[in-house]
Amino acid sequence: MSYPTLFTTPGMRQLAEEIDAERQAQLDRWGVQLHPVLDSRDIPAATHHYYAGRADIWRQVNAERATPSRTVARCTGHPDGDHTHTAWDGILLEEVYEALAEPDPAKRRVELVQVMAVCAAIIAADDSREA
Repeated sequence: MSYPTLFTTPGMRQLAEEIDAERQAQLDRWGVQLHPVLDSRDIPAATHHYYAGRADIWRQVNAERATPSRTVARCTGHPDGDHTHTAWDGILLEEVYEALAEPDPAKRRVELVQVMAVCAAIIAADDSREA
C-alpha cells in the first residue's frame, strides 16, 4: 500500500524512494537484522568514549576547515583571497561518530537522522554537479 508523502526539500521524494528500494533489497537479502549498536564484546563506556573522541577530532577539523584562510599552493578553483575548506567527509564523519558515541537510544536516533540528512545533502550536491 502506498501513502501520499509531501516533501518540501527539492529531490527528497526521489531520494526517499531510492532509500526505500535499497532498504527493501536489504530485507529481501538478509531479512530483518537486529544487530546491537555496539559489539557485545566491547566495553560500552570505553567504546562510547572512543567514538566521542573521534567526533571531537572531526569537530576540530571542521572548525579549522571553516575558518577562512589562503592556501594558494594547494587550492584550485577557489576565489582569490581567504576562503574556507569545508568538505563533506568531515561533516559526515563528525555526525556518524556523534551518533555512535550516544548511549541513549532516543538521542542516538536524533543523531542518526542528522547522518541521513547529511547523506542527502551530499547526494544533492553530487547531483547538482552532474547536472
